[in-house]
Amino acid sequence: MYTGSFVALITPFTNGEIDENSFQSLVDRQVKEGTNGVVPCGTTGESPTLSHTEHKRVTELCIEVVNGRIPVMAGAGSNSTSEAIELAKHAESAGADSVLVVAPYYNKPTQAGLYAHYKAINDAIGIPIIVYNIPGRSVVNVDVDTMKRLFKLPNIVGVKDATGDLALPISVKKELGPEFCQLSGEDATAVVHLAAGGNGCISVTANLVPARCAAQHQAWGKGDFIGAMAIQDELIDLHNAMFCEASPGPVKYAAELMGLCNAEMRLPMVEISETSKATVKTALFELGLIS
Repeated sequence: MYTGSFVALITPFTNGEIDENSFQSLVDRQVKEGTNGVVPCGTTGESPTLSHTEHKRVTELCIEVVNGRIPVMAGAGSNSTSEAIELAKHAESAGADSVLVVAPYYNKPTQAGLYAHYKAINDAIGIPIIVYNIPGRSVVNVDVDTMKRLFKLPNIVGVKDATGDLALPISVKKELGPEFCQLSGEDATAVVHLAAGGNGCISVTANLVPARCAAQHQAWGKGDFIGAMAIQDELIDLHNAMFCEASPGPVKYAAELMGLCNAEMRLPMVEISETSKATVKTALFELGLIS
């Protein structure tokens, strides 16, 4: 069972190339500040614009610097099942603890197609698989009945829920039981998701304040619900600022302001607007993260 604060890692670039030193420094900082797990090569890591060679390299860099200290849940999704299998097999061979596999986007598969996609990946590897359900980006939604079928497969262990439906974790827990891991994909509602039956969060904000995000989940795990909500209240403006434009634009700009890496992204992602920059600066300043 995965619990607590996982971070959806950004991928730093310099002059169009992966900045390997900055990336590994970011990962090491996460481990040292108490993050419960790291997720390279997800949406926040700009996986759609990474070549397969780059995708695999980022996964390897992450596993290398983590060195077994915390779990590595490697992004391995694609709208092509064969490509997802290739990335998942590589993640397993490189030493990842599990893989995060997004629902196929653009193709619009049926529920039968979604089941067949995940089953093919399940049959190809021997490490846990987290289903990434994000209909806002993938268009398709993985229904509860489909998740129930998938959970009968040996390697399907949970879901990253980015639906925004805060009643959904209750239904999933009722139908699949508490052994099915539910990780929120939304920072701003992470505590509410926990209250509804969730186990943790794959966070964008944790790129910036890993210790605070981890402390929120530690408080919840100890039954300190007031303390967990206090941290949620403290971070809410920062959570919202991270999505004032499409991620990872705001979080990369924030990381640059904090001196963690530069804000460079790959097309079609472009520099965020001046209005969005002001929103991000204000949120960082109010938390004392910049002067």
